[in-house]
Amino acid sequence: MKKTIALLGATGKVGGKISEILLKDGFHLKLIAQTDSKLERFKDMGAEVIPADITDVGVLTEIFRNADGAYVMTPPDFGAASYREFQRKVGDAVIEAIKESGIKYIVNLSSCGGHMHEGNGLIGGLAEQEVKLNQLKDVNVLHLRPAYFLDNALLNAQLIKQMGVNGTTADADHEIPMVATKDIAAVAAACLTKLDFEGKSVQAILGQRNYSFKEITGIIGHAIGKPDLQYIQFPVEQAIQAMIEQGLSADVAKDIACMETSLKNGVMNYERRTAANTSPTSAEVFIQEAFLPLYNAL
Repeated sequence: MKKTIALLGATGKVGGKISEILLKDGFHLKLIAQTDSKLERFKDMGAEVIPADITDVGVLTEIFRNADGAYVMTPPDFGAASYREFQRKVGDAVIEAIKESGIKYIVNLSSCGGHMHEGNGLIGGLAEQEVKLNQLKDVNVLHLRPAYFLDNALLNAQLIKQMGVNGTTADADHEIPMVATKDIAAVAAACLTKLDFEGKSVQAILGQRNYSFKEITGIIGHAIGKPDLQYIQFPVEQAIQAMIEQGLSADVAKDIACMETSLKNGVMNYERRTAANTSPTSAEVFIQEAFLPLYNAL
């Protein structure tokens, strides 16, 4: 008999891919979403979709109570006045539901840089949640620490199309591990399938190799037929203002810029690369499979 897995963030890049893998393998999934309309395709595949606020401890408790394991994460709220407070609100609800439900296996999506509580922007809240989960008694917790998402390049497709440049506030030449979200999902799904981890542990997922933002820009440029595509390191204040104009809160915009600028200090380079934490998808493959179709459709 296949296991029952509770899963938060099924509308996200990682959670959606985990859901697809587990449903195809015959698992019973309980998916939590603000509205079930975004998860119709998973309902059609046999998932149980529960419309609920992710901070509803009562609902989370009932969902966790009847599950063999759970995948937990903090979904983004880019309009949050205080992103750390939002992360704490979600994280504390998850912690309380785990305690009350008696569930024994948790796969938690954290991040490379999750060993640091400050100076790393959005990642600081994930580090705080790791500590809280580690304090749970008689619960096996596996923290996944993936590297910088290659999928973040998709957010710049419009910029590249319209302005003919690529850019963030991150250093152009500093190399960091970068990973495709489909590789993260594959690791998470395997862990949820086996549920063979014990105690509190960390697993890094570092992608195929390290890249600089300048190199990623070059790979994109060759794929779109613009080999001279330039990477620009945007001034922090200018980038923050641009993000605010796009609808992000000032606090979130500052946290994103802090995360990007902290990369040069080694935030993403803390985990030692091994064969076990190196995943298969290269940036070249990702750009061809995911970025190019999106770019060409603009």
